[in-house]
Amino acid sequence: MNIEKSLLLIFIKEVILESRKQVYRMANTALLQTYWQIGKLIVEDEQQGKAKAIYGEATLKTLAAGLTVQFGKGFDYTNLTNMRKFYISFPILDALRQELSWTHYRLLCRLDTEAKRNYYLKESIVANWNSRTLQRQIKSLVFK
Repeated sequence: MNIEKSLLLIFIKEVILESRKQVYRMANTALLQTYWQIGKLIVEDEQQGKAKAIYGEATLKTLAAGLTVQFGKGFDYTNLTNMRKFYISFPILDALRQELSWTHYRLLCRLDTEAKRNYYLKESIVANWNSRTLQRQIKSLVFK
């Protein structure tokens, strides 16, 4: 392989890697938007115009059963509960950070205060934490 062919190979690899990143970002964005919308629909149905929700666990279980049959285990009771928490914790769709994955957001939703969520969200982006690092940082109680 001569030098020109080596450069060609490098350039082609860069194009492939960049396109894979774009596909991942687009898929991640679509997933976050979908889960946020589902969470919103669940919360709005729970509240039915009231300030507080009056909702039975049975409703979510029934919903999960129907969705799981058609769409698979990604829509089980636990994941629907996570989607609900996602919407409640991050009620502004346009404020979602696309740099973070669904796994990041699931971890962030478990935090008990908005201050903690915001701290770990910002640190995850600035330090480019993957979800395992985020989980480790949360467990180490970095935020006091």
